[in-house]
Amino acid sequence: MDDDARFRALALRILTAAGFTICGEADTWAGGLEAALDLRPAAILVDARLPDGDGIALARRMMTLPWAPQVLLTSSDDDVGSELAEAPNDGVRFVPKSDLPDAPLTALLGTV
Repeated sequence: MDDDARFRALALRILTAAGFTICGEADTWAGGLEAALDLRPAAILVDARLPDGDGIALARRMMTLPWAPQVLLTSSDDDVGSELAEAPNDGVRFVPKSDLPDAPLTALLGTV
């Protein structure tokens, strides 16, 4: 989920090329949670800065869903990685948006 439609389209291309099947997308915190509950994806990509809520908190919430999806937090804001490094280790994985095309997605999100 990301509020930028251009980034969602780019992420779709990157994830599809890596062999993932995309079952949905959302542009808000609320829409992302609703889509996750409806679709029960195995993996979720979450933007750290969403217009209606904190993406970091959403990523943490997604990690507690009953089917335990893999969650990857992204952001174009370099400070997000620092915020996560300073927080207690809760398992949230982060990849800067600029690194996403070269990120080891199957290692981060599970096998295809």
